Amino acid sequence: MKSFLTAAILASGLVASPAFAQAAAPGGLYVGALAGYEGIDVEAADGSASASADAAVYGVTAGYDLSLGSAFVGVEGEYSASGGSTEFPASFGGARDGLEADGQYYIGARAGFAVTPGIAAYGKLGYTSLDTSAFTSAGSLGELEGNADGVRFGGGVQVQLPGPLEARLEYRRSSYKDLNDGTFGDASTDQVVAGVGLRF
Repeated sequence: MKSFLTAAILASGLVASPAFAQAAAPGGLYVGALAGYEGIDVEAADGSASASADAAVYGVTAGYDLSLGSAFVGVEGEYSASGGSTEFPASFGGARDGLEADGQYYIGARAGFAVTPGIAAYGKLGYTSLDTSAFTSAGSLGELEGNADGVRFGGGVQVQLPGPLEARLEYRRSSYKDLNDGTFGDASTDQVVAGVGLRF
């Protein structure tokens, strides 16, 4: 299911018919709210174990698009949170066997084009940061908070609604390395979100 959604959304963000080339692309400032699904995958630093979890994700976003006729470029920032929690199997020998994803911060660029009047497709790429809390399921150690840097890419479709409102459907993938100062290894999140925004 995740693979199907990923392919469908990215395809809509990368393919357009020349017949719609004269449609106007969005432009200006916008703010919005989003919510959806998140899957998180985590590996141990030594590669001996891995774990995954599903969770709901929600957040806020803001940005600016520069309209270039039928195309646009822009910058965007976002904060989202999910609380997705993973635990390694009992065979894992580390002091802390669980990791909880807290806030994710993102800033990056996006570019796209008008597919039809009122509908645009886009891709995005940028920097992301993940706050985490490492814990032991036995409760014998306190939580160890950390932060990891990463890269996010994705794509989506946005639709103009009545007045200044707009809606979007988006897939994005974020990859992080060396979580909690090397206590954990790499992690990745896959998100499919829907959002509503207000454009100025």
